[in-house]
Amino acid sequence: MAERGGRGTSSSSSSGGDSSLDKSITLPPDEIFRNLENAKCFAIDIGGSLTKLAYYSTVQHKVARVRSFDYSGKDIEHESPYEITVQEEITARLHFIKFENTYIETCLDFIKDHLVNTETKVLKATGGGAYKFKDLIEKKLGLKVDKEDVMTCLIKGCNFVLKNIPHEVFAYQKDSDTEFRFQTNHPNVFPYLLVNIGSGVSIVKVETEDKFEWIGGSSIGGGTFWGLGALLTKTKKFDELLQLASKGQHSNVDMLVKDVYGGAYHTLGLSGNLIASSFGKSATADKDPNQYSWGENYAGSSGLMSTSPDFCPMQRARSGTFDMFEMDRLERPLVNLPLLKDPATYIPDTVDLTDDAMARKYWLTCFEEALDGVVKRAIASQPDSVDVAERAEKFRQKYWNKLQTLRQQPFAYGTLTVRSLLDTREHCLNEFNFPDPYSKVKQKENGIALKCFPSVIESLDSLGWEERQFALVKGLLAGNVFDWGAKAVSDVLESEPQFGFEEAKEKLQERPWLEDSYSEWIQRLKEGPPHKCALIFADNSGIDIILGVFPFVRELLSRGTEVILACNSGPALNDVTYSESLIVAEWIAAMDPIIQSALTEERLLLVQTGSSSPCLDLSRLDKGLALLVRERKTDLVIIEGMGRAIHTNYYAALKCESLKLAVIKNSWLADRLGGKIFSVIFKYEVPCKGLDAED
Repeated sequence: MAERGGRGTSSSSSSGGDSSLDKSITLPPDEIFRNLENAKCFAIDIGGSLTKLAYYSTVQHKVARVRSFDYSGKDIEHESPYEITVQEEITARLHFIKFENTYIETCLDFIKDHLVNTETKVLKATGGGAYKFKDLIEKKLGLKVDKEDVMTCLIKGCNFVLKNIPHEVFAYQKDSDTEFRFQTNHPNVFPYLLVNIGSGVSIVKVETEDKFEWIGGSSIGGGTFWGLGALLTKTKKFDELLQLASKGQHSNVDMLVKDVYGGAYHTLGLSGNLIASSFGKSATADKDPNQYSWGENYAGSSGLMSTSPDFCPMQRARSGTFDMFEMDRLERPLVNLPLLKDPATYIPDTVDLTDDAMARKYWLTCFEEALDGVVKRAIASQPDSVDVAERAEKFRQKYWNKLQTLRQQPFAYGTLTVRSLLDTREHCLNEFNFPDPYSKVKQKENGIALKCFPSVIESLDSLGWEERQFALVKGLLAGNVFDWGAKAVSDVLESEPQFGFEEAKEKLQERPWLEDSYSEWIQRLKEGPPHKCALIFADNSGIDIILGVFPFVRELLSRGTEVILACNSGPALNDVTYSESLIVAEWIAAMDPIIQSALTEERLLLVQTGSSSPCLDLSRLDKGLALLVRERKTDLVIIEGMGRAIHTNYYAALKCESLKLAVIKNSWLADRLGGKIFSVIFKYEVPCKGLDAED
């Protein structure tokens, strides 16, 4: 529970906040200290950080009164049964103002000029400052300070407010649809527990008007916040620190419940966004490297230098060469997906290019031919940079050299796969300060797709159940066409700006698809119960996630299935990142009540995968995601996209039902799989009986 308190501070805040008493202000004092000419008495509370001034005044205002006529001899049907008069009335008003103790002398000067009259002999004062500033007050005002017990004043003031303001008490729940829920006070407010947060914190049990006891407290309070803020920032002003805090992201340093449990802790009713440990993330020391996960930085590693005469024969003649191996520490620990059937035998990559010479030759050539386009995109992403062309050329040379090394030494960086080729490219881009070459493209495409979202939903909602299921799947597949990492698609997107969602649907292979388990999937939806929780690994930004994935998510939610939507922790190609998904979800929630309520009730959870790759390694996922999968008893995994469902995880065996969906946007790969470009993979798999997701 919390109490609003300090109602009188609103006029102070709107007039410049705590610094409004500074002598340099231009705001007229009567806009802060209202109705001074009718002030009758005043009192002051000086805490460790803030001073609170209260004064009592009278206010004259007009009121409308009604008075009955004398009805004798009057026609009531044609005349009013009563008359209305306007009268002047005088009522009492209390004013409350707070400010920093820094301005105490300015305040006392103001009190002397405007509040002290010849009849005032004693100033009622409470708080620690009533002792600390006693001599200053008496000297400035010429009044005797009558000190009141701070706790007694606190309790009486709290009782007064609780009894007189019906909706003074509220419950606060962060991120809920209505964050503040005000409660009507019970006629008998006792007993209650008062947690008074000032410079420090005191906890008082209040049993009656006059009976209360102090039962605990803490030295960490508002003064702690102010002190730490003053040490860490350039400001010393309390209100400025509050403004800075409102703009900050505390989850970068505070450990949240979801950091510990992967989501909300439902047993105790704790939201995932609740702070579990203040500064908990900052406290983690670097002394134990095993508490982190690490990954090889392909851009900084020289690779395995073979002494075999078959590879690089000149290498042996060199002198002064260096072998380099670099590893980057990852932000979060990475673990296995709990739903892997057998983590010990799981291999993420579908094809080993180290062994498959034909595939290796094709993919190395493919990445070489795509290099000019990547360089062009990198330059376009930073138009205001003076050295962008120079850095882009350095990237080109570095990645080209890596590809040539891999032609001669396919095993230079371990097993060679499409995944490692993509990751090497991303690492090289990062080395030359191109962290997200597709950021502007994604921003534009997300904006366009969001505008289309309401009409797509309206169209889907107009369909019958079975027709809608097929439209949802087709939309999901059409969205996956928009992949800038596929040359066939990027060529279309570059040359045909009008190419959109409907055009992508027309590109799709007609059923039967190359891999087609759609009939089994529909049968499962018809005859089986709703899934408990679905984990969806999303692919691309823009049309893919907004018009493809989110409508599919919406349908699952409507069936009663919770959804965990997992997106990349960092950027790669035009893949949607976790931070982008949060913004997209916020916009969609504003347009769609189903998504809005699911986010509010935490039936839809957005999480990061721990990866920054266009492919997906289910043995290296964010620990928080893995914990959430266990907690929510996930029984459906949906893997979307060519990189995640074909280049990797095509043969991945899971303990639960799974959907692997992708559109093949590479002619060579389509031919190898027995299809054509834009062939569809729709792979619905059911595990053997007896396997439990909790194993």
